[in-house]
Amino acid sequence: MSVKILIADDHPLFRAAMCHALASVEHIELVETSTFPDTLTSLEENDDIDLLFLDLTMPGNEGLNGLAEVHALYPDVLVVVITAQEEPDVMAKSFALGASGFIPKSASVDCIIDAVNTVLDGETWIPPSVHNASATMPNATASNANGHSGQDDFTNRLKQLTPHQLKVLRMVSDGLLNKQIAYELAISESTVKQHVSAVLRKLGVINRTKAGIAFKNAMHLSLNGKR
Repeated sequence: MSVKILIADDHPLFRAAMCHALASVEHIELVETSTFPDTLTSLEENDDIDLLFLDLTMPGNEGLNGLAEVHALYPDVLVVVITAQEEPDVMAKSFALGASGFIPKSASVDCIIDAVNTVLDGETWIPPSVHNASATMPNATASNANGHSGQDDFTNRLKQLTPHQLKVLRMVSDGLLNKQIAYELAISESTVKQHVSAVLRKLGVINRTKAGIAFKNAMHLSLNGKR
């Protein structure tokens, strides 16, 4: 049985390196994209994609927004985050948003192959260097060492949102009014209000301002100049 993998990264050399690393995996078909909008298009056009390697800093992907959107739109696609950002907080947020693996761009070929096999077997893959760090493990507990229990809980709640609710929340976080959101999404203002109410209820926040701020914090990456 063949496996179809989408490599989404804006660096041609890195995509080439990934293709080379995966060449030894049997029965594999590779697809490549260089921007996040193209990635969404590819996922829509190829409903048989099993695994997505997603770069967190590719054009069109702001912070963890892309991961949240892909998980909402295509919950059956396994997503492995690939990034130069190796901080435990970034990994914890990625797993909370539904990632099945997290691969630093410094990873070896053997690590990449191991990650693919592990994720396709239904397991979660974590870099060996941080495997024992409880803060980066999926479903990290409220007592994690970084003390981000409130933010981790919010990030987990984001997975309850539908794709439309996630879009509305993103626009709310950008400061758009209901009528502006309605215009952008070509829906009625009444429908926007219903989405906002559902978002607040699912996220457990009291108003749209708090929801927007919490969303911005959850999606933010401190990239420190890394790509």
